[in-house]
Amino acid sequence: MKAGQEFDVVVVGGGVGGVAAVRKLAAVGHAVALVEDRLAGGECHYFGCNPSKTLLRPIEVFNLAKAVPGVREVISAQGVDVAGVFAKRDAIIEHLSDQDRVASLRQAGVTVFHGFGRLSGQRTVRVARGDASEVLEARHAVVLATGTRPYIPQISGLVQARPWTNRDLTTMTRVPPRALVVGGGVVSVEFATILTGLGSEVTLLARGKTVLSNCEPEARALVAQSLRSKGVKIHFGTELAAVDRPVAGGPVTAAFNDQTVEVDEIVLAAGRCANTDGIGLETVGLPGGGSVCVNDHLQALGVRGGWLYALGDTTGRARLSHISTYHGRLVAEIIAARAAGRELSENELAARDSGNLAQVIYTEPQVVRVGRTESQARAEGFAVRTRTARYPEAVSHLALYRDGFDGWAKLVIDVPTQRLLGATFVGPEFSELAQAATLAVLAKVPTTLLRHAVAPHPTVNQVWDPLLAEESELARYLRPKAKATREPTSESPRLSEPLDLGR
Repeated sequence: MKAGQEFDVVVVGGGVGGVAAVRKLAAVGHAVALVEDRLAGGECHYFGCNPSKTLLRPIEVFNLAKAVPGVREVISAQGVDVAGVFAKRDAIIEHLSDQDRVASLRQAGVTVFHGFGRLSGQRTVRVARGDASEVLEARHAVVLATGTRPYIPQISGLVQARPWTNRDLTTMTRVPPRALVVGGGVVSVEFATILTGLGSEVTLLARGKTVLSNCEPEARALVAQSLRSKGVKIHFGTELAAVDRPVAGGPVTAAFNDQTVEVDEIVLAAGRCANTDGIGLETVGLPGGGSVCVNDHLQALGVRGGWLYALGDTTGRARLSHISTYHGRLVAEIIAARAAGRELSENELAARDSGNLAQVIYTEPQVVRVGRTESQARAEGFAVRTRTARYPEAVSHLALYRDGFDGWAKLVIDVPTQRLLGATFVGPEFSELAQAATLAVLAKVPTTLLRHAVAPHPTVNQVWDPLLAEESELARYLRPKAKATREPTSESPRLSEPLDLGR
């Protein structure tokens, strides 16, 4: 074992959050070590968001082209060029090489260690590389950014059948003719969209009564309806019971609900586990195997001295790559400030990711979620009202974007303050609406002020217009007198007809 090396900060985990932290710390002059046992850049870059969205984009564009008169007449009816799609994906993930990324980090002043990092006491990390190991000492802080891995259910025959996880799906070199997707969350519906869009016959098993259980009911229904319209067979209230694959690489028989289905691959999207087992948390008095609980300065709770930090997926606060990046930059500022002798107040440089998280689900249609849903807000004790709209009925010019344009939106508003608590948008190309909604929720902008942020015409941003048109200070004075005697309700008048979930 080599003698210990000293750094100002040691970051364990080279995903997007860890990389963001070390780059910022190095930029302000700190000596920083980054420890990663796989590819520097992390799960999101090589096996998650980047490759999956690269696979989804051609499908989305092709389907858009088929829905635009004057374009659909000149495109092939055979579908996307799968080889071309895979070639673009391979370029985006740099052919699963982190050579350029490591070189860039080192040029920025970061010392990169390829090996498994494990805490071995206060401010100490042991890095194992094969039979060798070395000890890194941190003068100021250790940051845990170890991420997550796919959850593999304990089901008879499943492991032996070598099911696909996100790593296999996003780097696939062939499209399975038949696929069984296990899970009803964000990853599962995106995987089902990819597979069916590339020509696979897809069956989806959802344990609950719906897909996307954390979304608004209307959003769930629209996504399920869309998947079914593309040929995906969805089974709700269903769990995989047994799997049999007699020949390696051959067909797989899956049993569920007293029936069986034969497929070519099983794709697991049934959740993720924190990579905190085996990283030495017990050496600093913390339990391993679960999320590391942190305060809003991202310091691990239960560790004296405030020298241990965690970020992103490792904390369990949100398993989203953009939140990991945000945490990484923020934790660098916190550590740098404390290293300079500053005592931070409770709200200074505090993470503000509670209640305003933004997420895009890249199905067709896209789903944008920001802040709280109506049910979440009510469960937290808010008195809320909502505004909803259906498109293109509420904004007719949206029909120019494509034939069959279909969208829906909902705002969740706090009654006493008139502030936006949450927003959901469902529709084609609606992902670009996320930032405006995030700013409105984070800045606590009253809807009576937000209505003055006029969207240019003709743009998708005008989906906001019917939702905000009646948000006026004068509204209460302009109501018909007959309605004034009614009992107050937390639900505002809806701006569109109720969504027909059977359509």
